[in-house]
Amino acid sequence: MARIDESRPFIPIRIAVLTVSDTRSLADDKSGQTLADRITETGHILAARDIVTDDRDKIRDKVLGWSKDPAIDVVITTGGTGFTGRDVTPEALEPIFEKRMDGFSEVFHRISYDKIGTSTIQSRATGGVVNATFVFVLPGSPGACRDAWDGILKAQLDYRHMPCNFIEIMPRLDEHLRRGKSAP
Repeated sequence: MARIDESRPFIPIRIAVLTVSDTRSLADDKSGQTLADRITETGHILAARDIVTDDRDKIRDKVLGWSKDPAIDVVITTGGTGFTGRDVTPEALEPIFEKRMDGFSEVFHRISYDKIGTSTIQSRATGGVVNATFVFVLPGSPGACRDAWDGILKAQLDYRHMPCNFIEIMPRLDEHLRRGKSAP
């Protein structure tokens, strides 16, 4: 059963938050603020926060830049996961995933279903690894951001969470890059 092992230390990590929106600014970005608040309240470091428009290149370029920054361990995006013509965040990021995290989407939808029922199918939340950096793609509503953080990310980004968590595997995310060309 999942639990917090109090004998292990809490390890703060550096998390960047990207809001994808054609209409929001930092002053009225409730979803990004929800994530920023939860990140810092938990004891992690808000390493960066920005807003880009619903443009594939801008979304991809920002996440790629952050994924290469040694001062950022995790990127969380909010917005652009629906089905309208401007919703392109999954299309921008899934092609650059080195590894896709299908379980994140599945668990997110299970949690979301308990709150909003079948409306959860209108989200294309996803997750993966880019340049040895975890990337989580969330819907653009404060409720969805709360559900993802409270129901998944808070525990998985806590080194004390047992039986396993993302923090303990972070040092090994780039093993394939360190092996070189001679690796099978």
